[in-house]
Amino acid sequence: MVTRIDRSSPLPFYHQLKQIVVSDIKRRGMSPGDRLPGDHELCETYDVSRTVVRQALADLEAEGVIERIKGRGTFVSKPKIAEGLVRSLTGLYADVAARGSSLRSNVRRMEVVPADEQIAADLDLAPGSPVIVIERLRFVDDEPWVFTVTHLPHHIAPGLEHEDLTTQSLYTLLEQHYGVQLKRGRRSVEATKASAELAADLDIPDGDPVLLLRSTSFGVDDRPVEMFVAFHRGDRSRFDVDLESSTTSSPNTLMRVTA
Repeated sequence: MVTRIDRSSPLPFYHQLKQIVVSDIKRRGMSPGDRLPGDHELCETYDVSRTVVRQALADLEAEGVIERIKGRGTFVSKPKIAEGLVRSLTGLYADVAARGSSLRSNVRRMEVVPADEQIAADLDLAPGSPVIVIERLRFVDDEPWVFTVTHLPHHIAPGLEHEDLTTQSLYTLLEQHYGVQLKRGRRSVEATKASAELAADLDIPDGDPVLLLRSTSFGVDDRPVEMFVAFHRGDRSRFDVDLESSTTSSPNTLMRVTA
């Protein structure tokens, strides 16, 4: 186990310090939220410059190992859930369950409403057509994680508005009870800032970064069957994307990032 800076090593000091901090977290059995030594203490303990310490901690923060809170210090970070939502037609329920965590939803709204022009266009419906709107604040292991607003054409799942989605998967319900099969989807991710209301729901500071996921799913007849927008906490989520060369014969996964 690495416990000191090896000044004869070709590895940069900041990289060695990263290894030391990670090893120390494991050795001490530290848990998310436990406080770590500050910049000044690390400089003195390992006889390195403040620049080295800052680079090491910045890398560890970017990797999700630690969390630095201004005015409070450096802490062991809660692990982020790696979500495959941008590369496959899984829902959050499946991604969370696959990692051994629990998911529940606080259903804020679930009713049939007339589609406005934008929703109608997204779902290939005439404006005013009945759609089911579902607003949910979703918790992973009892921590607020994501706020979602979903719209579906009412005719594909009549009566869905009376179902209890507190602990069950919407996609599983659509498939098993209503016979809705998802064929393909189109999803995009962008960064934005949390409004005061959203920040309160997600238990984060006003203006903190969130990941905005937009999605439209299509059925076997290639018509839209569901669309949603989801605001994910930036400090708890990451999205993994598999990439393939455009020279391969397999379909490519494309993630477009816009500023």
